[in-house]
Amino acid sequence: MSANNLTISVAKGDGIGPEIMDAVLSIFDAAGVPLNYEVIGMGKSYYDQGYGNGMTPEAMKSIERNGILFKGPMETPKGKGVKSINVTARKVWSTYANRRHFRSIEGVDTVYSKAGIPIDITVIRENIEDTYGGIEHMLSNDVALSRRFITRQGCQQVIRFAFEMAKKEGFKKVTCGHKANIMKLTDGLFLEVFYEMAKEYPDIQADDVIVDALCMKLVQYPQDFEVVVLTNLQGDIVSDLCAGLVGGLGFAPSTNVGDNISIFEAVHGTAPDIAGKNIANPTSLLMSGIMMLRHLGLLKEARDIEGALLYTIESGVHTGDFGDRSTPSVDTTEFANAIISNLGKMPENVNLRKTSDRSDFHLPNRPKAQKVMIGEPAEVEIVGVDLFFQSEKQADQLAEEIKAKLPDSMELVSLTNRGTVVWPNGSVYTECSTGYGARIKGEGLTKEDYWAATAQLNSVVKVSSTEFLNIIDGQRAYSLGQGK
Repeated sequence: MSANNLTISVAKGDGIGPEIMDAVLSIFDAAGVPLNYEVIGMGKSYYDQGYGNGMTPEAMKSIERNGILFKGPMETPKGKGVKSINVTARKVWSTYANRRHFRSIEGVDTVYSKAGIPIDITVIRENIEDTYGGIEHMLSNDVALSRRFITRQGCQQVIRFAFEMAKKEGFKKVTCGHKANIMKLTDGLFLEVFYEMAKEYPDIQADDVIVDALCMKLVQYPQDFEVVVLTNLQGDIVSDLCAGLVGGLGFAPSTNVGDNISIFEAVHGTAPDIAGKNIANPTSLLMSGIMMLRHLGLLKEARDIEGALLYTIESGVHTGDFGDRSTPSVDTTEFANAIISNLGKMPENVNLRKTSDRSDFHLPNRPKAQKVMIGEPAEVEIVGVDLFFQSEKQADQLAEEIKAKLPDSMELVSLTNRGTVVWPNGSVYTECSTGYGARIKGEGLTKEDYWAATAQLNSVVKVSSTEFLNIIDGQRAYSLGQGK
């Protein structure tokens, strides 16, 4: 679909957001970008007005009508129970893939540029699941629980995006970052899907690295990586690490891509200490806007603006947060005007990308109902239950009390505390919180049988939550306690 005369939704954001957005749009206008802008109400000020998701109903309708949100940085209100406006937007519109591109820029000095080590890394981060589900509970005054969801369908979406993007843009290698050595089911599923899908792209090298080793290798040998795909939280951390390799978040563009709606944003903070002073660096937001133009198929405009931006920085023009300190810095407006004056010029020794990460942009077709991603049918057998509860008692005493309440058809297999087995064969040196887990098993029992036993046990321990132990297609689908 042609992007000519398309309308996009624009949220200027909080803090320095309005200043840098105005600067970016002035560059777009000077470059003849054929877009119309529908400025919407979104950000902390709207949260403060009582809009719990940080946007007005009109803003939500605008984004769902236009399919594109271009947004400045937004502040997350501080306080328990308050959700991030940025994360909410990504999740509500199923923008499952977050893409951040990090590369060396001539004129932005780093330890790597000084050493002559070029960096060109794209991080693809799963954007909806993981601990960013934000599902947390206080099980007691001193025990907090966070649930981590990883789905096969969610893995497939983001990993396919990573391989497709690599294929279109000519990358030769995709690396999966993970912690499957510890989180064997959740990260294990992500890694399993990665190698399943890698078979569909035989011309692209696929490998994996445990995420802590990945961080070390990114710092030591960043030139060895091209595309890295990770789960949500790990991707968040690794992408900020990569930003540090190229000069900081001020040079880190970000795209949140979904099948119907996509979000392009600066990922740095709102910098309230300099808001209103017209000294902020608009580069990150401008680079995100360039990614947006490519997404919309406006490849010439994207190339012209990117060339002018890189030429300007290469020429030594800089805002106060980077560049040669011996030369005067310019303000936000002057920086934008310098880019405008350099439209048509290109930097030396830089190959600009000619492709887009998505070539199928379309206006959203409003679905009749929410999509339920259903996987392949599987044979599921229940073999037990994990009960999580609070107690100040010793594990040996708890075990005797629980066994006394269980029916003959059930067996107490173990007690854990913070994931470590403390009964049977626990160590006296294991320090325990008041949050325990009891693993109970039986043969040929139903959920109703386990619910009835749970009700009986509730007279002994304060049960907070339960998880059934499943065998799925003949494979154990639950973790073992540490020490089993």
